[in-house]
Amino acid sequence: MSVPGSGLAKGLAVTLRTMTRKSVTEQYPDVQPDLAPRTRGVIGLFEENCTVCMLCARECPDWCIYIDSHKETVPAAAPGGRERSRNVLDRFAIDFSLCMYCGICIEVCPFDALFWSPEFEYAETDIRELTHERDKLREWMWTVPAPPALDPAAEEPKELAAARKAADKLAAERAAAEQQATEPEGDA
Repeated sequence: MSVPGSGLAKGLAVTLRTMTRKSVTEQYPDVQPDLAPRTRGVIGLFEENCTVCMLCARECPDWCIYIDSHKETVPAAAPGGRERSRNVLDRFAIDFSLCMYCGICIEVCPFDALFWSPEFEYAETDIRELTHERDKLREWMWTVPAPPALDPAAEEPKELAAARKAADKLAAERAAAEQQATEPEGDA
């Protein structure tokens, strides 16, 4: 059984409590806000890792990533080898007026060329200026914070464990080969 008007009384109590609290105002342009360590601001491009695989552009639900490239022929590494061709990045741009900051492009990049940068001050007066080219994306890359340290109690990644096992096996084989080489030949 509820008392008539109890909901109104509860609402007024909340209003009165809120009115008596001191308000906190951030003086934004003068004082920078304290952001979380891995804040999603804009997307930074580490151009050296980009192989122009186009996965980011294909997976983007907003189609806001523009990539242009051309192929170059790379001479053979060894004499008698064959020439190779590789993609060279000509243009990498992101239209932040279309981007919904979902991070799919960063997740699907197999070569770690895209990262979240905490930069958030990139407003423009003209919406056409929100398409940022690779030079600006490269600048934002250097503001990306380092990843958090690994948990010391976590188990070793399987790739590292396999590499360590292979290195130990190779070292044991070398040691055995050296021992056989230094042993004097026995009389037959």
